[in-house]
Amino acid sequence: MFKAAHSDVAPKRKKGPGALATAYLVIYNVVMTAGWLVIAVGLVRAYLARGSYHGLYYSIEKPLKFFQTGAILEVMSRVFLTWAVTHSVREVQSEDSVLLFVTAWTVTEIIRYSFYTFSLLNHLPFLIKWARYTFFFVLYPMGVTGELLTIYAALPYVQKTGLYSVTLPNKYNFSFDYYTFLILIMISYIPLFPQLYFHMIRQRKKVLGHVEDYSKVE
Repeated sequence: MFKAAHSDVAPKRKKGPGALATAYLVIYNVVMTAGWLVIAVGLVRAYLARGSYHGLYYSIEKPLKFFQTGAILEVMSRVFLTWAVTHSVREVQSEDSVLLFVTAWTVTEIIRYSFYTFSLLNHLPFLIKWARYTFFFVLYPMGVTGELLTIYAALPYVQKTGLYSVTLPNKYNFSFDYYTFLILIMISYIPLFPQLYFHMIRQRKKVLGHVEDYSKVE
């Protein structure tokens, strides 16, 4: 009777994804990890071939668009920057800031998708776990700096050409200034970035805090 009563009040274990869903997620994350590795290798090969980091974007433009668009539901802001800014304003593609955010994205995504893959397989190496909750200290500010500088570099061209802007009068009685929109996007980074950054710091303390505390005792 005691065992029966105990089993009645015992918390139910949460069911994980089914075998088919797990298989899909594993394949997806493996493919995305491989995709970002292709981008990383492309950057290194292009640099070694040219001896300069200028214009490296052109060497990884196609795989970057493909794999970043493949994650459209996860990172809409990056898809926007890839297509609506970097692709649309070709004058900024040779800017150093593009290499800055592409490098940050590439390292981040290789670590992130590796983390997801091994987590799904229940065999997560500590090194990947540690990298997931440590590299962001440098990669987040690096990526945000590159993104903001790239948008800023695009502003003169957008203003000059009226790219994606809609002016009055028109039959829809609607106007849209893409130049102003980009400035608002840049301003939105002010409240959003600190929230995301400090959220990751809290997550790191939650996930790795006990390990670091143990190391200090040792």
